[in-house]
Amino acid sequence: MAEAGGGEAAAAATATAAWVKSIVVYPVKSCRGISVSQASLTSNGLRWDRLWMIVNSKGRAYTQRVDPKLALIEVELPVEAFSPCWQPNTASFLVIKAPGMNSVKIPMVEPPVVANGVSVWEWTGSAFDEGDEAADWFSLFLGKPSRLVRFNEASESRPSSGNADYARSHTIKFNDWYPFQLISQESLNALNDRLLEPIKINRFRANFIVEGCEAFSEDLWNEIKINDFTFRGGELCYRCKVPTVNQETAATGSEPTQTLSTFRSDKVLRPNKEKHQGRVYMGQMLVCTNYTAAEGRKKAIRVGDAVHVLKSLSSYDHCIL
Repeated sequence: MAEAGGGEAAAAATATAAWVKSIVVYPVKSCRGISVSQASLTSNGLRWDRLWMIVNSKGRAYTQRVDPKLALIEVELPVEAFSPCWQPNTASFLVIKAPGMNSVKIPMVEPPVVANGVSVWEWTGSAFDEGDEAADWFSLFLGKPSRLVRFNEASESRPSSGNADYARSHTIKFNDWYPFQLISQESLNALNDRLLEPIKINRFRANFIVEGCEAFSEDLWNEIKINDFTFRGGELCYRCKVPTVNQETAATGSEPTQTLSTFRSDKVLRPNKEKHQGRVYMGQMLVCTNYTAAEGRKKAIRVGDAVHVLKSLSSYDHCIL
């Protein structure tokens, strides 16, 4: 396992490097996110983030990599669901909408039916099955057999699949690699300056969008603090096909990957690396190192919170690519 280490420089804990511009929670994996003013933390990421997932008849995850139409599915949760300590009741629903479809309401109280053999990437386990009404809705919209499942946080523990040693002690739900992802508005601006047609930041599906820093400076943030929660980073987020999916229309193309390859590839960022994989990078992946259930029940991260950089890496040679 690789470890982001060496080249660390302590930063002044009182210095504000940026502030939280927006927070986005993605309740259903690969579907649209919800922009919120605050979000509570759990041991495996933001509360409600990637808690649900659409699977095929064999229990395997559907994602925008293969099914870009997922970008058209809108998700709603009660506004109060993002407040610390809130608990769902029988009148609380996850609401799913899509063009040409009637909406479907999924009770937020955990269902009694368990589906075995649910899988995403390297992980296989059990999950709650959200029932036939949801299954019929997704099957009709996607044009193939589909079911909606919910991660069983009480019985399942899925380790982070990040390459950093420190990440392996943390857990995730139906996320790809890490519990949290952060990107700066300035990095998007720098990318858009190079594109013929600017894109929106939702192409990158980050939880935290920060503003007020230099473009791509977040790449080297090794330890940050937001509202007393401490996060560790060091592994950059390499980008698959999803950023090439227009999140408003589900149309696909070659950008922004084509442009990112000219200045954000592993070959450009670390030219002396022994082996280059041709990947492109945008955003930083994080774990929270001081989360406790007690703090998670009391505190939330809010839009406008300051981002304090406690440690930085000195160069991309010390990042995990």
